[in-house]
Amino acid sequence: MDRLSDRDLMVLLILSGMFGAALVYANISAGIKFIQILWFVVPAGTIAYAITFTITDVVDEIYGRKGALFIVWGGLAAELVMLLLIGVDKLLPPAAIPNAPPPSLYDQVFTPQFRIVAASIIAYLVSQHHDVWAFLKLKELTGGRHLWIRNNASTIVSQLIDSAIFITLAFGSLDAIGATVNMIVSMWLAKVLIAALDTPLVYAGVSLVSRFTGRLGAGGRVTTTLPPPVNGSS
Repeated sequence: MDRLSDRDLMVLLILSGMFGAALVYANISAGIKFIQILWFVVPAGTIAYAITFTITDVVDEIYGRKGALFIVWGGLAAELVMLLLIGVDKLLPPAAIPNAPPPSLYDQVFTPQFRIVAASIIAYLVSQHHDVWAFLKLKELTGGRHLWIRNNASTIVSQLIDSAIFITLAFGSLDAIGATVNMIVSMWLAKVLIAALDTPLVYAGVSLVSRFTGRLGAGGRVTTTLPPPVNGSS
């Protein structure tokens, strides 16, 4: 990644802020609620977490592997700071004021089980690093073309890795292997659907960032055309 302009720094700060917000919310909500997306039952925050892969693909395309990894490690820092702040407030005694919410409410919302948090961090590091690597490897193989293929292929595999690690470590049990596998598949398919739907967002993001910063991307070009029709030629 070469010298950054003021516009580059603005873009990276905004994207890293969006990335951190989505990641922190996904981690808090995953231990509180399950939601249904069409036929799939998944932890709350699944959509927010899927957005992080969209952001890293845009950064990967424009700024290369180093830029994307900066975003990934910045996200990890946000997770760790979140845990630290939650722990500090949990240790402080509650204020004795009229009509104050019960302390148990704080524990319910902001103190997810350590198992879920640990599972989330491990799955996050493995899957995000794989996504950055796979996206760039596919970029080399395609000569910088077919962004829609690279975005979907790298994300689909990375989301399978993430879902398998997270569900196994956070909710898995030897007594319920079938249920664990079902949760992994449901979460993965929901993320694959989201990844397919976010392809236009990746194109739009790459186009907007390249126009705003004047960059052509880490590989010297940015493909901003939409994918061809099913029966068309690439």
